Amino acid sequence: MASTSSLRPVSSLKLFNLESLSNIEFHYDKLAFKLSNPLLTKSVQISTTHQAFSARRPSKDASTKAFFFNIGKPKPEPTKVQELYVYEINERDRGSPAYLRLSKKDANSLGDLVPFSNKLYTGDLQKRLGITSGLCVLIKHVPEKKGDRYEAIYSFYFGDYGHISVQGPYLTYEDTHLAVTAGSGVFEGVQGVVKLQQIVFPFKLFYTFYLKGIKDLPSELVVKPVVPTATAEPSAAAKATEPQATIPNFTD
Repeated sequence: MASTSSLRPVSSLKLFNLESLSNIEFHYDKLAFKLSNPLLTKSVQISTTHQAFSARRPSKDASTKAFFFNIGKPKPEPTKVQELYVYEINERDRGSPAYLRLSKKDANSLGDLVPFSNKLYTGDLQKRLGITSGLCVLIKHVPEKKGDRYEAIYSFYFGDYGHISVQGPYLTYEDTHLAVTAGSGVFEGVQGVVKLQQIVFPFKLFYTFYLKGIKDLPSELVVKPVVPTATAEPSAAAKATEPQATIPNFTD
């Protein structure tokens, strides 16, 4: 039997190398202390800088919030206001307007309907654009002004470029402003208003659109307008719808 003198105490610390712990930091509850061992030439430092430890691992909660924050966020819309000038001319060749006297009264009265469709030309009267198409509902007869107030709902058709829809008051005796309610083609997403100027009712009208929410208009639609007067007339080429005097696939 071996003598007890031959037995040597074996420290449990020899089961692993404590020196390998000298570069390890423990981060918990912001406590800092040193663990020293007289058998080692270095001291093991245990520090608790919770922020340093958490910085190495990005928060899943923060990334999730950022993801849902961006979902459905509206895209910025163009705020530039563009002006578009258009003539509407009744050349008495479309059977327009039609007067539907639903009130069955001799004088114009509430509820009478006026469907209409006229031709559209560019503001400089050099090109045929298309047509208007819509309906007016008589709201009030105004005899002292020798005219009527209508609620109008109609559209302006611009061939391949699309269309603009408007709604609002149509007064036969003075200028009015209508809301631009919708658009298609190059006018998709449009917002704005349009000023309606009566030149010769119901045969000649001039419109100034103030449009926003869309890209820059095609150059052939952006022209310097002819001053609205009773004598203003489309060019002969535009009236004859010659190819150089119309927009692509103009609406007829």
